[in-house]
Amino acid sequence: MSFLQNDHLGKLLLRLTLGLLMLPHGIAKLLGGVDHIQGMLASAGLPQWLAFGVFIGEILAPLMVIAGWYCGIGALLIVINMLFAIFLAHSHEIFALSGTGGWAIELQAFFLFTAVVLILTGPGRIGLNRH
Repeated sequence: MSFLQNDHLGKLLLRLTLGLLMLPHGIAKLLGGVDHIQGMLASAGLPQWLAFGVFIGEILAPLMVIAGWYCGIGALLIVINMLFAIFLAHSHEIFALSGTGGWAIELQAFFLFTAVVLILTGPGRIGLNRH
């Protein structure tokens, strides 16, 4: 039964889930551009160049998390990315429900809180930086 209670395997699964679900969002922005993000930043009075940070938060950071290479830093970058996403693009949905009754920002919250959990627990032993 110890295989079913493997802390390091659980952390690996958590890392893979977060990284593999976040990465396609970054790839889509890499292929489609960040003009819409630049517009949101400009509307909020922030510099438009910050939009390029999405590549750090949605490509580099997920790769770090997946590999277990400085996972805490990668997870922190995802937290920062998701806070920007929530407050720039989804602030009007923070207290809203979706059409199916779920929290309107449940995907963004999932990415945010999963990254926080990885910061708090560490990456486990299965990865490039063993802890």
